[in-house]
Amino acid sequence: MRVGVELLEREGPDALTLREIARRAGVSHGAPRRHFPTHSALLAAIAREGYQHLGREVAETIDNTDPDPHQQLLALGRLYLRFARTHHGMFALMFRHDLLRGNGIGLRDASDHLFGVLVDLVARARPELTGTPTAPVVAGALWANLHGIAALRQWGSLQLMVRDDDVEPLLRAALAAHLDRRITC
Repeated sequence: MRVGVELLEREGPDALTLREIARRAGVSHGAPRRHFPTHSALLAAIAREGYQHLGREVAETIDNTDPDPHQQLLALGRLYLRFARTHHGMFALMFRHDLLRGNGIGLRDASDHLFGVLVDLVARARPELTGTPTAPVVAGALWANLHGIAALRQWGSLQLMVRDDDVEPLLRAALAAHLDRRITC
């Protein structure tokens, strides 16, 4: 698994073949098939490593920040955007929809847990009021916004349009937009 993660970080998702991972691990090209019957299963297992890494960072970040949920959401947003920038190959692999579907590797559980952290923080930062979206809906919109910022930044489009590489103002704008309690369904 370590070889696959290292290959991903150095060369990106397209380099992740069973044959190349076996070659770099110093085993026969058929050896990975004993553990991963399909290429998708191998990719999902590598992506799970990314979720575990991100999960550890999220737990540490949330535990070591101000108990104010707004501050924790800012810290979480910064972490998410930094992870996307510094682990761009892993980030791309982790969110492939074909890998998140029932593959037996547990990606859905890992992603559900991280989303649950976001939902909890949103619920604490923005108590539900009658006629407003629920915490999972707001968390989903916020996540989509953060993911979009990360993707557009990776492609270079964001810097071109806003003429700045600093994502902090965008992060703060996203949080303000999604945590405004006046937004109704």
